[in-house]
Amino acid sequence: MLSERETDMRIGIDARLVYYSKAGIGQYIIHLTRGLARLDTPDDQFLLLQSRKDKTKIIQNNHFGRTSLWTPSHHRLEQHALRAETAPLGLDLLHSPDFIPPFKRNYKSVITVHDLAFLLYPQFMTRESARYYGQIDQAVRNTDHIIAVSEATKRDLIKLLGVPRDKITVIYEGRNPTYHQIDRQEAHTFVKKTFGLDPNFIFFISTLEPRKNIPTLLRSYRYLKDHYRHTCKLVLAGSKGWLFEEVDDTIKKLQLENDVVLLGRVHDAEVNYLYNAAGMLVYPSFYEGFGLPPLEAMNCGTPVIASKINVMPEIVGDAALLIDPHDVESLSVAMHRLLTDDTLRRELVAKGLVRAAKFSWEQAARETLAVYRQVIHGN
Repeated sequence: MLSERETDMRIGIDARLVYYSKAGIGQYIIHLTRGLARLDTPDDQFLLLQSRKDKTKIIQNNHFGRTSLWTPSHHRLEQHALRAETAPLGLDLLHSPDFIPPFKRNYKSVITVHDLAFLLYPQFMTRESARYYGQIDQAVRNTDHIIAVSEATKRDLIKLLGVPRDKITVIYEGRNPTYHQIDRQEAHTFVKKTFGLDPNFIFFISTLEPRKNIPTLLRSYRYLKDHYRHTCKLVLAGSKGWLFEEVDDTIKKLQLENDVVLLGRVHDAEVNYLYNAAGMLVYPSFYEGFGLPPLEAMNCGTPVIASKINVMPEIVGDAALLIDPHDVESLSVAMHRLLTDDTLRRELVAKGLVRAAKFSWEQAARETLAVYRQVIHGN
């Protein structure tokens, strides 16, 4: 029989990145911790390690404490400083959602690996990101267990870094409940008033960075206008990332300044209206570890076109049109089909809603909690 100390857990979750970015891994941290807070775990304690600059409280829950850390995310002295700050906290385990744990520590470690884009596509990385994520070899050897967000990422971990299969647990991310179906006319009215957009535009949302393959999307959109005479706008939402200049240059080269709308980063509530007002989401990324936007769009009843790459068939199943991310014409044809074939649209909308319902943060939290228990108690 387990003693009281063996049944209780004191879990730290490194949430410093949320202060610097609420997209990507920041979203993962926010939704996972909220999912954990909804579980019935009265004997366990959670401690969110947040940046001292971050005044927000991610969770309002008696089982979730907070400690403020001086160590900035990705700092060159992070290994030494983070170890010093976490050593006195009495943790049983620290979950590092941003890949890299303290290598010397007095507690167990779980890391989440979202993707290995920095190994497969190093040309898409900033020098600073390459330096930080270059620690991944040591991280996967050093940590006690790895959570991968997809089977595709698990395969990459095994193939590229030689990680033993039994050291990896696949736990899918969940759909963001903020993004859901609303009245279409309400959505159309909102985006017209707020952004000046007519409904049924072609939509893309994510950080505008090289691996998202925006230039191919732009060339396909130009082909769509030239060969099929469609007049709907292409709307790009998301922060400008590494090497954004290529996107800007391509827009000018293709003379699309009056047809492509760059919204920048948009608030979550506004994103929900954009998803619901869009005619489709197009997500032609070269590589993803999971890929949340297609799932979010499907949960809003919006049909999806996505890349036929490592992870997308795993996530979207048969609920989206899958295309070669290098093929300009095939992407254009797929967009034309969704703009003209109502039967296909209805089919993808229905399948998408069913598919999106399979992914929840509550399930992700339950499975993550089981990993914590396994690593701490070994059962």
